[in-house]
Amino acid sequence: MAKRDYYDVLGISKGASADEIKKAYRKKAKELHPDRNKDNPNSEKQFKEAGEAYDVLKDPEKKAAYDRFGHAAFEGGMGGGGGRPGGGFGGGPGPGQGDFASAFSDVFDDLFGDFMGGRGGAGGRQRAARGSDLRYNLRVSLEEAFTGLQKTINVPTSIACDACKGSGAEGGAEPTTCPTCSGMGKVRAQQGFFTVERTCPTCSGLGQTIKNPCTTCQGQGRVQKDRALSVNIPAGVETGTRIRLAGEGEAGMRGGPAGDLYIFIEVSKHEIFEREETNLFCRVPVSMSKAALGGDIEVPTIDGGRSRVKIPEGSQSGRQMRLRGKGMPALRGGSRGDMFIELAVETPVNLTSRQKELLREFDTLSEENNPETKSFFKSVKSFWDGMKG
Repeated sequence: MAKRDYYDVLGISKGASADEIKKAYRKKAKELHPDRNKDNPNSEKQFKEAGEAYDVLKDPEKKAAYDRFGHAAFEGGMGGGGGRPGGGFGGGPGPGQGDFASAFSDVFDDLFGDFMGGRGGAGGRQRAARGSDLRYNLRVSLEEAFTGLQKTINVPTSIACDACKGSGAEGGAEPTTCPTCSGMGKVRAQQGFFTVERTCPTCSGLGQTIKNPCTTCQGQGRVQKDRALSVNIPAGVETGTRIRLAGEGEAGMRGGPAGDLYIFIEVSKHEIFEREETNLFCRVPVSMSKAALGGDIEVPTIDGGRSRVKIPEGSQSGRQMRLRGKGMPALRGGSRGDMFIELAVETPVNLTSRQKELLREFDTLSEENNPETKSFFKSVKSFWDGMKG
Protein backbone atom coordinates (compact mmCIF):
# COMPACT_ATOMS: atom_id res chain seq x y z
CA MET A 1 0.00 0.00 0.00
CA ALA A 2 1.41 3.38 -1.06
CA LYS A 3 2.42 5.78 1.67
CA ARG A 4 0.31 8.87 2.18
CA ASP A 5 1.80 12.24 1.34
CA TYR A 6 3.42 13.67 4.49
CA TYR A 7 1.78 17.05 3.98
CA ASP A 8 -1.62 15.36 3.75
CA VAL A 9 -0.88 13.37 6.91
CA LEU A 10 -0.36 16.60 8.87
CA GLY A 11 -3.06 18.50 7.01
CA ILE A 12 -0.80 21.33 5.79
CA SER A 13 0.27 22.83 2.48
CA LYS A 14 3.68 22.37 0.87
CA GLY A 15 4.64 25.95 1.64
CA ALA A 16 3.98 25.64 5.38
CA SER A 17 6.52 27.26 7.69
CA ALA A 18 8.45 25.38 10.39
CA ASP A 19 6.16 26.83 13.04
CA GLU A 20 3.05 25.75 11.11
CA ILE A 21 4.48 22.24 10.70
CA LYS A 22 5.13 21.99 14.42
CA LYS A 23 1.65 23.27 15.33
CA ALA A 24 0.05 20.83 12.89
CA TYR A 25 1.94 17.91 14.44
CA ARG A 26 0.99 19.00 17.95
CA LYS A 27 -2.65 18.97 16.91
CA LYS A 28 -2.41 15.57 15.25
CA ALA A 29 -0.47 14.06 18.16
CA LYS A 30 -3.20 15.14 20.57
CA GLU A 31 -5.98 13.87 18.30
CA LEU A 32 -4.41 10.50 17.50
CA HIS A 33 -2.67 9.53 20.72
CA PRO A 34 -3.56 5.86 21.47
CA ASP A 35 -4.49 6.66 25.08
CA ARG A 36 -7.23 8.94 23.81
CA ASN A 37 -8.44 6.56 21.08
CA LYS A 38 -8.74 3.18 22.73
CA ASP A 39 -11.76 2.34 20.58
CA ASN A 40 -9.85 3.01 17.34
CA PRO A 41 -7.56 0.07 16.39
CA ASN A 42 -5.77 2.23 13.78
CA SER A 43 -4.90 5.08 16.15
CA GLU A 44 -1.40 3.79 16.96
CA LYS A 45 -0.58 3.38 13.28
CA GLN A 46 -1.90 6.86 12.46
CA PHE A 47 -0.06 8.31 15.45
CA LYS A 48 3.25 6.85 14.25
CA GLU A 49 2.50 7.97 10.69
CA ALA A 50 2.13 11.57 11.93
CA GLY A 51 5.41 11.26 13.84
CA GLU A 52 7.16 9.92 10.74
CA ALA A 53 5.85 12.84 8.67
CA TYR A 54 6.96 15.38 11.24
CA ASP A 55 10.42 13.78 11.55
CA VAL A 56 10.99 14.48 7.86
CA LEU A 57 9.32 17.85 7.47
CA LYS A 58 10.88 19.42 10.56
CA ASP A 59 14.39 18.86 9.12
CA PRO A 60 15.21 21.39 6.34
CA GLU A 61 17.50 18.93 4.47
CA LYS A 62 15.08 16.02 4.70
CA LYS A 63 12.19 18.29 3.74
CA ALA A 64 14.07 19.56 0.67
CA ALA A 65 14.81 16.00 -0.42
CA TYR A 66 11.20 14.95 0.15
CA ASP A 67 9.87 17.94 -1.80
CA ARG A 68 12.11 16.91 -4.74
CA PHE A 69 11.90 13.12 -4.74
CA GLY A 70 8.93 12.27 -2.49
CA HIS A 71 9.11 9.04 -0.47
CA ALA A 72 11.78 7.70 -2.84
CA ALA A 73 14.27 10.07 -1.20
CA PHE A 74 14.37 7.77 1.81
CA GLU A 75 14.45 4.44 0.01
CA GLY A 76 17.54 2.53 -1.15
CA GLY A 77 19.24 3.99 -4.22
CA MET A 78 17.73 7.47 -3.94
CA GLY A 79 19.69 8.85 -1.03
CA GLY A 80 20.45 12.07 -2.88
CA GLY A 81 22.99 12.87 -0.19
CA GLY A 82 24.86 9.57 -0.12
CA GLY A 83 22.35 7.36 1.70
CA ARG A 84 23.22 3.69 2.06
CA PRO A 85 20.83 0.87 1.07
CA GLY A 86 18.05 0.52 3.52
CA GLY A 87 19.03 3.76 5.19
CA GLY A 88 17.45 7.20 5.25
CA PHE A 89 18.47 10.51 3.81
CA GLY A 90 22.02 11.46 4.72
CA GLY A 91 22.92 7.92 5.78
CA GLY A 92 21.03 8.05 9.08
CA PRO A 93 17.98 6.05 10.19
CA GLY A 94 14.97 6.39 7.93
CA PRO A 95 11.71 8.02 9.02
CA GLY A 96 9.65 5.94 11.36
CA GLN A 97 12.76 4.34 12.92
CA GLY A 98 15.06 5.63 15.66
CA ASP A 99 14.30 9.30 15.02
CA PHE A 100 10.61 8.97 15.90
CA ALA A 101 11.31 9.32 19.62
CA SER A 102 13.27 12.47 18.84
CA ALA A 103 10.44 13.83 16.72
CA PHE A 104 7.91 13.36 19.49
CA SER A 105 10.34 14.66 22.13
CA ASP A 106 10.61 17.97 20.23
CA VAL A 107 6.97 18.74 20.93
CA PHE A 108 6.65 16.87 24.20
CA ASP A 109 7.13 20.02 26.24
CA ASP A 110 4.49 21.88 24.22
CA LEU A 111 1.96 19.10 24.69
CA PHE A 112 2.56 18.39 28.35
CA GLY A 113 4.74 21.29 29.52
CA ASP A 114 2.10 22.86 31.74
CA PHE A 115 1.34 19.55 33.40
CA MET A 116 5.01 18.73 33.97
CA GLY A 117 5.90 22.24 35.08
CA GLY A 118 7.24 23.45 31.72
CA ARG A 119 10.72 24.50 30.81
CA GLY A 120 12.29 27.43 32.52
CA GLY A 121 14.79 29.86 31.08
CA ALA A 122 17.83 29.06 28.99
CA GLY A 123 18.74 25.41 28.91
CA GLY A 124 15.45 24.37 30.48
CA ARG A 125 16.38 25.50 33.99
CA GLN A 126 13.53 26.93 36.03
CA ARG A 127 13.71 30.37 37.54
CA ALA A 128 13.94 30.65 41.31
CA ALA A 129 10.64 29.60 42.83
CA ARG A 130 8.03 32.37 42.96
CA GLY A 131 6.45 33.08 46.33
CA SER A 132 2.86 32.09 47.03
CA ASP A 133 -0.04 34.49 46.69
CA LEU A 134 -1.68 35.46 49.97
CA ARG A 135 -5.29 36.21 50.89
CA TYR A 136 -6.38 38.71 53.53
CA ASN A 137 -10.03 39.11 54.56
CA LEU A 138 -10.90 42.69 55.51
CA ARG A 139 -14.21 43.76 57.02
CA VAL A 140 -15.35 47.36 56.64
CA SER A 141 -18.51 49.21 57.67
CA LEU A 142 -21.06 50.48 55.16
CA GLU A 143 -20.04 54.04 56.01
CA GLU A 144 -16.38 53.18 55.22
CA ALA A 145 -17.46 51.56 51.96
CA PHE A 146 -19.29 54.80 51.14
CA THR A 147 -16.37 57.14 51.78
CA GLY A 148 -13.39 54.86 51.12
CA LEU A 149 -10.46 54.77 53.53
CA GLN A 150 -6.76 54.23 54.05
CA LYS A 151 -6.21 51.28 56.38
CA THR A 152 -3.11 49.66 57.86
CA ILE A 153 -3.20 45.87 58.05
CA ASN A 154 -0.79 43.34 59.55
CA VAL A 155 -0.09 40.41 57.24
CA PRO A 156 1.78 37.29 58.43
CA THR A 157 4.05 36.38 55.51
CA SER A 158 7.55 35.39 54.39
CA ILE A 159 10.12 38.06 53.57
CA ALA A 160 13.62 37.88 52.08
CA CYS A 161 16.25 36.83 54.62
CA ASP A 162 18.51 39.76 55.56
CA ALA A 163 21.39 37.50 56.63
CA CYS A 164 21.90 35.96 53.17
CA LYS A 165 20.20 38.67 51.09
CA GLY A 166 17.65 36.10 49.96
CA SER A 167 20.20 33.77 48.33
CA GLY A 168 19.82 30.99 50.91
CA ALA A 169 23.62 30.60 51.17
CA GLU A 170 25.65 31.50 54.25
CA GLY A 171 27.07 35.01 53.92
CA GLY A 172 25.21 35.56 50.66
CA ALA A 173 27.56 33.27 48.71
CA GLU A 174 26.65 32.33 45.15
CA PRO A 175 24.97 28.91 44.68
CA THR A 176 26.70 26.25 42.56
CA THR A 177 25.43 24.41 39.48
CA CYS A 178 23.52 21.26 40.34
CA PRO A 179 25.69 18.19 39.52
CA THR A 180 22.69 15.94 38.83
CA CYS A 181 21.04 17.97 36.07
CA SER A 182 24.02 20.18 35.12
CA GLY A 183 21.94 23.27 35.79
CA MET A 184 19.02 22.21 33.58
CA GLY A 185 16.60 21.84 36.51
CA LYS A 186 15.19 18.70 34.88
CA VAL A 187 16.26 15.15 34.15
CA ARG A 188 15.07 13.01 31.26
CA ALA A 189 14.39 9.30 30.97
CA GLN A 190 13.61 7.32 27.81
CA GLN A 191 10.51 5.10 27.95
CA GLY A 192 9.95 3.44 24.60
CA PHE A 193 9.48 6.19 22.05
CA PHE A 194 8.53 8.65 24.83
CA THR A 195 11.02 10.93 26.50
CA VAL A 196 9.77 11.68 30.01
CA GLU A 197 11.06 14.84 31.64
CA ARG A 198 10.92 15.29 35.41
CA THR A 199 11.98 17.94 37.89
CA CYS A 200 15.47 17.29 39.18
CA PRO A 201 15.23 15.65 42.65
CA THR A 202 18.51 17.19 43.83
CA CYS A 203 17.84 20.88 43.21
CA SER A 204 14.01 20.78 42.98
CA GLY A 205 14.17 22.30 39.52
CA LEU A 206 16.28 25.34 40.43
CA GLY A 207 19.38 24.11 38.61
CA GLN A 208 21.54 25.22 41.53
CA THR A 209 22.51 23.86 44.92
CA ILE A 210 23.82 25.51 48.05
CA LYS A 211 26.94 24.13 49.72
CA ASN A 212 26.60 26.01 53.01
CA PRO A 213 22.94 26.90 53.70
CA CYS A 214 22.20 30.07 55.65
CA THR A 215 21.66 29.25 59.33
CA THR A 216 19.04 31.97 59.71
CA CYS A 217 16.67 30.76 56.99
CA GLN A 218 18.00 27.16 56.61
CA GLY A 219 18.71 27.76 52.93
CA GLN A 220 15.21 28.95 52.06
CA GLY A 221 16.24 32.54 51.40
CA ARG A 222 13.22 33.80 53.36
CA VAL A 223 11.94 34.02 56.92
CA GLN A 224 8.49 34.32 58.54
CA LYS A 225 7.52 37.78 59.72
CA ASP A 226 4.45 40.02 60.10
CA ARG A 227 4.34 43.00 57.77
CA ALA A 228 2.35 46.21 58.22
CA LEU A 229 0.87 47.40 54.94
CA SER A 230 -1.10 50.55 54.19
CA VAL A 231 -4.04 49.70 51.93
CA ASN A 232 -6.19 52.14 50.00
CA ILE A 233 -9.84 50.99 50.03
CA PRO A 234 -11.70 52.89 47.28
CA ALA A 235 -15.22 54.22 47.77
CA GLY A 236 -17.96 51.93 46.50
CA VAL A 237 -16.46 48.57 47.49
CA GLU A 238 -18.91 45.81 48.32
CA THR A 239 -18.75 42.30 49.71
CA GLY A 240 -16.68 40.19 47.34
CA THR A 241 -14.58 43.05 45.99
CA ARG A 242 -10.99 41.87 45.50
CA ILE A 243 -7.99 44.20 45.68
CA ARG A 244 -4.65 42.95 44.30
CA LEU A 245 -1.36 44.24 45.65
CA ALA A 246 1.32 43.02 43.25
CA GLY A 247 4.52 41.75 44.85
CA GLU A 248 3.19 42.04 48.41
CA GLY A 249 2.67 38.31 48.89
CA GLU A 250 5.09 35.69 50.13
CA ALA A 251 8.75 36.17 49.19
CA GLY A 252 10.16 33.69 46.67
CA MET A 253 12.71 31.05 47.55
CA ARG A 254 16.37 31.96 47.07
CA GLY A 255 15.71 35.35 45.54
CA GLY A 256 12.68 34.34 43.53
CA PRO A 257 9.97 36.92 42.81
CA ALA A 258 7.36 37.58 45.48
CA GLY A 259 3.75 36.53 45.07
CA ASP A 260 0.78 38.87 45.22
CA LEU A 261 -1.51 39.82 48.09
CA TYR A 262 -5.26 39.66 47.47
CA ILE A 263 -7.51 41.56 49.86
CA PHE A 264 -11.11 40.34 49.91
CA ILE A 265 -13.63 42.88 51.20
CA GLU A 266 -16.62 42.09 53.39
CA VAL A 267 -19.03 44.95 54.15
CA SER A 268 -20.72 44.59 57.53
CA LYS A 269 -24.50 44.52 57.80
CA HIS A 270 -25.98 47.93 58.68
CA GLU A 271 -28.68 48.47 61.29
CA ILE A 272 -30.58 51.04 59.17
CA PHE A 273 -29.71 50.56 55.52
CA GLU A 274 -29.80 47.55 53.23
CA ARG A 275 -27.67 47.61 50.11
CA GLU A 276 -28.33 46.30 46.62
CA GLU A 277 -25.40 47.20 44.33
CA THR A 278 -25.34 51.03 44.40
CA ASN A 279 -28.89 51.44 45.77
CA LEU A 280 -29.82 51.69 49.44
CA PHE A 281 -33.12 50.72 51.07
CA CYS A 282 -34.42 52.11 54.34
CA ARG A 283 -37.58 50.81 56.01
CA VAL A 284 -39.26 53.64 57.95
CA PRO A 285 -42.17 53.05 60.37
CA VAL A 286 -44.99 55.62 60.26
CA SER A 287 -48.07 55.92 62.44
CA MET A 288 -51.47 54.88 61.18
CA SER A 289 -52.72 58.44 61.41
CA LYS A 290 -49.66 59.83 59.56
CA ALA A 291 -50.16 57.31 56.78
CA ALA A 292 -53.86 58.21 56.53
CA LEU A 293 -53.52 61.99 56.77
CA GLY A 294 -50.15 62.40 55.05
CA GLY A 295 -47.32 64.62 56.21
CA ASP A 296 -43.55 64.96 56.33
CA ILE A 297 -40.97 62.66 57.92
CA GLU A 298 -37.22 63.04 58.32
CA VAL A 299 -34.95 60.18 57.26
CA PRO A 300 -31.17 59.66 57.60
CA THR A 301 -28.81 59.36 54.61
CA ILE A 302 -25.59 57.32 54.39
CA ASP A 303 -23.43 60.46 54.28
CA GLY A 304 -24.67 61.43 57.75
CA GLY A 305 -27.18 63.98 56.53
CA ARG A 306 -30.98 64.18 56.74
CA SER A 307 -33.69 64.36 54.10
CA ARG A 308 -37.34 65.32 54.45
CA VAL A 309 -39.80 63.03 52.69
CA LYS A 310 -43.45 63.90 52.03
CA ILE A 311 -45.91 61.07 52.70
CA PRO A 312 -49.01 61.22 50.50
CA GLU A 313 -52.44 60.81 52.13
CA GLY A 314 -53.67 57.24 52.35
CA SER A 315 -50.23 55.63 52.03
CA GLN A 316 -50.11 51.88 52.60
CA SER A 317 -47.39 49.64 54.06
CA GLY A 318 -44.76 48.76 51.44
CA ARG A 319 -45.08 51.98 49.52
CA GLN A 320 -41.68 53.15 48.25
CA MET A 321 -40.37 56.62 47.56
CA ARG A 322 -37.11 57.35 45.79
CA LEU A 323 -34.40 59.81 46.81
CA ARG A 324 -32.23 60.17 43.73
CA GLY A 325 -28.47 60.28 44.18
CA LYS A 326 -28.60 59.36 47.87
CA GLY A 327 -27.26 55.82 47.47
CA MET A 328 -23.72 54.38 47.24
CA PRO A 329 -21.03 55.55 44.82
CA ALA A 330 -20.07 53.30 41.92
CA LEU A 331 -16.74 51.54 42.48
CA ARG A 332 -15.19 52.72 39.23
CA GLY A 333 -16.57 56.23 39.24
CA GLY A 334 -19.82 57.60 37.91
CA SER A 335 -22.96 58.83 39.63
CA ARG A 336 -24.28 57.58 42.95
CA GLY A 337 -27.16 55.17 43.24
CA ASP A 338 -30.55 56.00 44.76
CA MET A 339 -32.08 55.57 48.20
CA PHE A 340 -35.52 54.00 48.52
CA ILE A 341 -37.75 54.72 51.50
CA GLU A 342 -40.21 51.92 52.26
CA LEU A 343 -43.12 52.79 54.53
CA ALA A 344 -44.18 50.41 57.29
CA VAL A 345 -47.56 51.53 58.68
CA GLU A 346 -47.52 50.72 62.38
CA THR A 347 -50.56 49.57 64.31
CA PRO A 348 -50.73 51.24 67.76
CA VAL A 349 -50.54 49.05 70.87
CA ASN A 350 -51.42 49.48 74.59
CA LEU A 351 -54.34 51.81 73.84
CA THR A 352 -56.11 53.76 76.57
CA SER A 353 -59.89 53.52 77.01
CA ARG A 354 -60.34 56.89 75.35
CA GLN A 355 -58.19 55.85 72.36
CA LYS A 356 -60.17 52.65 71.94
CA GLU A 357 -63.44 54.60 72.07
CA LEU A 358 -62.24 57.00 69.39
CA LEU A 359 -61.02 54.17 67.17
CA ARG A 360 -64.38 52.35 67.43
CA GLU A 361 -66.16 55.55 66.46
CA PHE A 362 -63.69 56.06 63.61
CA ASP A 363 -64.17 52.47 62.45
CA THR A 364 -67.95 52.96 62.32
CA LEU A 365 -67.55 56.09 60.22
CA SER A 366 -64.88 54.77 57.86
CA GLU A 367 -66.60 51.87 56.12
CA GLU A 368 -66.47 53.71 52.81
CA ASN A 369 -62.83 54.72 53.30
CA ASN A 370 -61.36 51.22 53.03
CA PRO A 371 -61.74 50.27 49.35
CA GLU A 372 -59.36 47.32 49.55
CA THR A 373 -61.22 45.80 52.50
CA LYS A 374 -64.55 46.29 50.74
CA SER A 375 -63.26 44.66 47.55
CA PHE A 376 -61.75 41.72 49.41
CA PHE A 377 -64.89 40.81 51.33
CA LYS A 378 -66.97 41.20 48.19
CA SER A 379 -64.75 38.57 46.57
CA VAL A 380 -65.05 36.36 49.64
CA LYS A 381 -68.86 36.53 49.48
CA SER A 382 -68.80 35.56 45.80
CA PHE A 383 -66.52 32.62 46.62
CA TRP A 384 -68.84 31.32 49.35
CA ASP A 385 -71.90 31.73 47.16
CA GLY A 386 -70.18 29.77 44.44
CA MET A 387 -69.31 26.95 46.86
CA LYS A 388 -72.92 26.71 47.95
CA GLY A 389 -74.04 26.49 44.32
